[in-house]
Amino acid sequence: MTRTIAVANQKGGVGKTTTAINLSASLARMHRRILLVDLDPQANASAGCNIDREGVEHSTYSVLLGLCEAREAIATTAFGVDVLPAEADLAGLQVELSGAEDRDFRLRSALKTLDEYDYILIDCPPALNMLTINALIAASSVLIPVQCEYFALEGLSGLLETIARVRQAHNPSLAIEGLLRTMYDRRNRLANEVADQLREHFPDNLFRTVVPRNVRLAESPSYGMPVIDYDAKCAGSEAYLALAGEMIAPAGGGIGELKTRTNL
Repeated sequence: MTRTIAVANQKGGVGKTTTAINLSASLARMHRRILLVDLDPQANASAGCNIDREGVEHSTYSVLLGLCEAREAIATTAFGVDVLPAEADLAGLQVELSGAEDRDFRLRSALKTLDEYDYILIDCPPALNMLTINALIAASSVLIPVQCEYFALEGLSGLLETIARVRQAHNPSLAIEGLLRTMYDRRNRLANEVADQLREHFPDNLFRTVVPRNVRLAESPSYGMPVIDYDAKCAGSEAYLALAGEMIAPAGGGIGELKTRTNL
């Protein structure tokens, strides 16, 4: 059965796209069939997979507008991950679909036909807009990258409220895959304090894996490849392989109800 995972956080710059690309590639290395859906108008996940954003014939924009089937828009990569690419026109989709009653359910309908994949990962935009709502309704779980700094914690509560509303209204089975600490620098006191707060407030929802700040992770997108192909021995590669292993372990597969505290 396909597991559809939305990689989401309303705050930008926390490692959503980096996680979507490198977790996809790591799962593919473990012989899983992977589809990466780029739902961000910036199309950084597409570019990071060496897909020419200007040369895309069909994209998530075409799919959500009903101009083509999802399967027609899928592009293949050299590292074993299929990609449903994005384009800049996605930014105007909310206006174009403003009168459509099914506008929040279009991604779920499109992905239902793609049952050959073990995992579908959705790279969401850094906003709680119609595109993110589409992803949350289509997903079976949500993976939340959290940068270990103060403002990342501030944005987390808004996302959790949105997840709760989507779960209540449209997708009652939506689970929390886990919170992933990203861009972690153990030499930074604030990073350690935030990591401690996450452990305190979300002890049952935190991945053991921690993604460190890593130059190779930052460099690999400019070469159109995941870090595991760019430098398989770097700390970033090891972290995302560990995360993939954590997800496919027998005990993994969605943590479920998120336990929160009001004093976050």
